Amino acid sequence: MSATVARFCARHRRGVLAAWSLLIMVGMAAVVPLYGHLTNGAGGSSESARGAAILARASSTGPTAVILVQGAPVDAVATRAGVLALTAKVERLPQVTGAVNAYSGQGSGLRARDGRASLIVVFIRKSASTTDQTRAVHAMRADSQGAVPGARIRVGGDAAVTADMNSALSSDLLRGALISLPILLIALLFIFGGLRPALLPIVGALGTIGGALLALLGVAYITKLSPLVLDVVLLFGLALAVDYGLLMVNRFREARVGLDTAGAVEHAGATAGRTVTFSALTVATALAGLFAFGDPIFTSVAISGIATVLVALAGALTLMPALLAGSGARLKAAPRQQAEDGLFGRLARSVQRRPWLAVAGVGAVLVVAFLPFVHANYGNSDPRTLPLGSESRQVTLALAAEFPGMQADPIKVVARIPGSDPRITAYAGTLARQPGVAAVSIEHGLHGNVGAIDVVPAGTTQGATAQHLVAALRARRPLFQTWVSGAAASLVDFKRQITSRLPGALALIALATFVLLFLMTGSALIPVKAMVMNTLSLGAVFGALVWVFQDGHLSHLLGFQAFGAIEAWVPVVVFVFAFGLSMDYEVFLLSRIKEAHDEGADTNHAVAAGLQRSGRIITSAAFLVLIVFLGFAAGRSLGVKEFGLALAIAVAVDATLVRCILVPATMTLLGQANWWAPAPLRRLHHQFGLHETPAHRANSASAPVPEAPATAGRHR
Repeated sequence: MSATVARFCARHRRGVLAAWSLLIMVGMAAVVPLYGHLTNGAGGSSESARGAAILARASSTGPTAVILVQGAPVDAVATRAGVLALTAKVERLPQVTGAVNAYSGQGSGLRARDGRASLIVVFIRKSASTTDQTRAVHAMRADSQGAVPGARIRVGGDAAVTADMNSALSSDLLRGALISLPILLIALLFIFGGLRPALLPIVGALGTIGGALLALLGVAYITKLSPLVLDVVLLFGLALAVDYGLLMVNRFREARVGLDTAGAVEHAGATAGRTVTFSALTVATALAGLFAFGDPIFTSVAISGIATVLVALAGALTLMPALLAGSGARLKAAPRQQAEDGLFGRLARSVQRRPWLAVAGVGAVLVVAFLPFVHANYGNSDPRTLPLGSESRQVTLALAAEFPGMQADPIKVVARIPGSDPRITAYAGTLARQPGVAAVSIEHGLHGNVGAIDVVPAGTTQGATAQHLVAALRARRPLFQTWVSGAAASLVDFKRQITSRLPGALALIALATFVLLFLMTGSALIPVKAMVMNTLSLGAVFGALVWVFQDGHLSHLLGFQAFGAIEAWVPVVVFVFAFGLSMDYEVFLLSRIKEAHDEGADTNHAVAAGLQRSGRIITSAAFLVLIVFLGFAAGRSLGVKEFGLALAIAVAVDATLVRCILVPATMTLLGQANWWAPAPLRRLHHQFGLHETPAHRANSASAPVPEAPATAGRHR
């Protein structure tokens, strides 16, 4: 089927290229309306999510902003006049419903300990969209400049944190593209030796990104999507399009020895096309494991990742054959290599002479690298993950340092009785005496028979004390129904959700991966071995993640400030993405090993030949993908930085230690047992499995496709 699709796209390349060009233009334009549909809103079925939803419905206002007036004596006449004037000005903004300051009747706690800073708390309209909230924050920042003589004024609070996080994600997206794309193009020039062939994977990447953005715009009308989907599309779209483009071009160049352009395109479709299909299905399966967690962020990432994979697959099967049919004559033929022809074959032979030593050495390195992950701590996104110069981050740190009772965000105990009920007052009194409680207050102004108690924990918002307090509040509830919510409760629920659903997600990924790799190889052992090796290498990645971001090593070089935790979502998302990419390279390598084995080579020679034929492609693809990921690791948002660097490390480890050493060593140790499978499975593979097309097959059945006009210069 893939050969038929390739032949069709080659014959009708102008129509195919026109369709993809239109898709790219429409897809790139879709990013604007798509961005307007993205939301950071919480969701899910956890207790903290239900409590937050009840509280949001009962509240008459939306998120608040906090204006910090710092550096001028609070009791000075000029300071008071400036703050009152600024408060009145802010209250006139379209999305603002009111504001209080240190001089109003509700200003208790809005004055710093040293008397040289105060706060203005601004209430934003409940119906305001994220875009409206962001505009309100920008307006407050503009109005605050010079409003109070001798004071430095900054805007923070929930609304400002959301605005700054969205701004950081957007700038990281642009920064990652601006850093990685030029370097990527230069690297492709060196790999292909010419501009036109180097542009083939770039065009494939543009098609993948455009198609995925358009697909997500349609999904956004059905369900809520996180802003992270934009990073996933750009990051993963570039990575997969480069991988698949390199593989297709490599098979095409091999087939050009003895075949015309038309036959080479069809052969690339028949071989690389099926390999790409198995690879894409494997990657999509790994991403589908995120659905098992039932978390809105994970669901968004899964949807965007799977959409990107499927569009990248479509591009490899249709766009690349059309591009090769038009430009393939300029690609120099590259004879298929044997094990003795180059560096990777010699490396495989060297490993095969001492396989036990190779397995023990690499295994020891990976285990040692994993050890920091044993003491991993987790946190959810909060202002500390914002760039160091972010206004809302600076305001949060100032609140913790200078204002009593604001060292941490409160744990919110939501009840289905009004806040004026004596039972709420009595229960709040008992909470004030509990260990780990810094302050307790009852929220006012709620409607709908809902009450809420704010319990400020000692220490940080999501620290150990806050999490233990959440557990205590849930273990010893009052006689009326309560929901324990807030940032600390969300983190507790998130970790519990991951822990409880992780086994099911891993089982789903393992089963689907086993089936796909079995259908490809016909072996029952190779899929198991591949999953064990990939999991071991990912353990090393997680160890590096903790060592760098939790423990703070390399923080100065990477431009962040560690706070003793890593983002809770990062290890899970990194696992599925890195697992998918590692299986991507596994499929590339196994397809060439199986090809050599099917042609009659023994296992050792097949492994060496397969590594020689695919090693350059895998390392080139890994190097190019590494550029993309490191471009995103240079971002300012800590979560994106963790995500980008972790994936970069995963690709580097997989393309070197795993593919070049562990795979040949373990396959040498297993010998002929590599290809073992029970008789029923062998029959199943014989009927439904992947059987490689011979490397040099006849082309007599292929109708010729007109060659593209030759130019004076021919590129490699």
